[in-house]
This record gives sequence, structure tokens and C-alpha cells, in this order.
Amino acid sequence: MTQIFLSLAAIFGGLSVAAGAFASHALRERLSERSLLIFETGARYQMYHALALLAVAILLLRIESPPPSLVASGWLFIIGIAIFSGSLYALSLTGVKYLGAITPLGGAAFIAGWCALAFAAWNLKY
Repeated sequence: MTQIFLSLAAIFGGLSVAAGAFASHALRERLSERSLLIFETGARYQMYHALALLAVAILLLRIESPPPSLVASGWLFIIGIAIFSGSLYALSLTGVKYLGAITPLGGAAFIAGWCALAFAAWNLKY
């Protein structure tokens, strides 16, 4: 699990930087200001949660017997990135409005991931 989380954290972090650069250089002239902001929000939240996933992976390396909620938090961050950021990228690039209805599901996964991480931290045995 740790290897998956570390690898995906690095991939998501790198892709977030690439997405931000793509938005700044290639999309600035092609998208409306609103669509560009939507795209950049997806990239920003992807980076935040790539870093959160990295933290989860590091905790998994350090904790002898990690609680299941810690692993759950990692999967929830992955799901959140895919749904939240993915739907924002697709919405901004295609203009298909119903994709905005999917975005809150990704946001809910992010919130659940943070709750699971808090629960794991609260229940750690030192």
C-alpha cells in the first residue's frame, strides 16, 4: 500500500505542476477567464491532496501497526483527486456543465479523507 501511495503522490504532484503550467501557457488564450480559474482550482486541489497522500504514505512507513482509517484516508484522497480535479479539468476544457455536478462527490471524498486521517491520528498508539 505504501509503495502505491508514494508513487501516486509523486505522479499526482508532478501532474499538478504540469497542469498549472499548461493552464498558464497553453490555455490562457484559449479558455475564458472562468474556465481557466476552474482548471487552476483543479490543479491546486490536486497538489494539496498529492501532498496529503504523501503524508499518509510516510505515516504508513513510520507506524508499526497503522490503523485501517489511515489506509482509507489515502484511498479517499486518490478518489477525490480523480473525481474533483478530473471533473474540473473536463468541465473547463469541454464546457459540459453537468460535469460540475460530479465535482462535489470528489470534494466529499476529500473531506472524508481528512476525517479518516484525523480518526487515525486520534487512535494512534505511541
